Amino acid sequence: MTSIATRLPGGQALKSIFPGFAVSALAAATAQFLSEHYGAPAMLMALLLGLALNFLSEPGTRTAKGVEFTARSVLRIGVALLGARISVDLLVQLGGMSVALVAAGVVLTILFALLASRLFNRDWRFGLLTGGSVAICGASAAMAIAAVLPRHEKSERDLVFTVLSVTVLSTVAMVLYPMLAQLFEFNARDSGLFLGGTIHDVAQVVGAGFSIGPETGETATLVKLIRVSMLAPVVLVFSLVIRQIGQSDAQQTNRPPLMPLFVVGFLVLAALNSIGLIPHLLSDWVGSLSRWALLIAVAAVGIKTSLGRMVEVGPAAIGLVVAETVFLGVFIVAGLHFLA
Repeated sequence: MTSIATRLPGGQALKSIFPGFAVSALAAATAQFLSEHYGAPAMLMALLLGLALNFLSEPGTRTAKGVEFTARSVLRIGVALLGARISVDLLVQLGGMSVALVAAGVVLTILFALLASRLFNRDWRFGLLTGGSVAICGASAAMAIAAVLPRHEKSERDLVFTVLSVTVLSTVAMVLYPMLAQLFEFNARDSGLFLGGTIHDVAQVVGAGFSIGPETGETATLVKLIRVSMLAPVVLVFSLVIRQIGQSDAQQTNRPPLMPLFVVGFLVLAALNSIGLIPHLLSDWVGSLSRWALLIAVAAVGIKTSLGRMVEVGPAAIGLVVAETVFLGVFIVAGLHFLA
């Protein structure tokens, strides 16, 4: 079987990549099993399992090349496929004022992150990474944003910290925020706006929303998907600004592309879905495939990262992510009271 694979076009490259991809996929499948049977967030489990397998990314191991490929290329595929779940109908269903509130929350949280990162003694790249992940869609946004940020010696560490922190905070919010919605006396629709507009990861939004009721769950999921739809424009803006200010990756001899290919894929799929060319069943299937690609990529990122280096991030970084989360929550609650 191996000899046949090596004789195929690109077979030698496939042979070198497969072991690392297989290990990442196995970690992701294990994480999904733990999530389904014990209620733990799958993304968090994939990351922790990956961190435990860090030795598989050491230079010279058979899995190192495949882990690197999975953490980069499979990630981009997963982000691009997210576009199949986005359509213009989402915006119409929610209403103009609600969409404006959600969009403003995303933009202002990112700006707040850039300002707060200076107060917490972190650089602008860390501010964009954490701010974007809190504002948009947690781990998926963190990985997409990391793909266009200039790389440095602590890039992988910062990415793993961001994925870990937003996943943990999402889990806490899934339990705490429904109680806050009752405390604020929100109706079903406003509760959905609050949960979908503030919780970082999609799975936790769904869990929190449907714990209150069907209407809240459906509204929360809709709002969350609108936040997800802002991923491509935000990543594109980041890419353009970085390109213009000359802060692109120093290892690249050419300027980065005007629009990353995975962003193009996201926008094309979103456009096709908006005009009804992607059947609902296929959209669900592609969405599931996207989730698995991101789960496998998260496991690979974990494998690439040393747990010892995570300690170097420090309490200031934790404080920054918490501050961004609180800012987004306060803004959405204030906006809901204003709209009421």
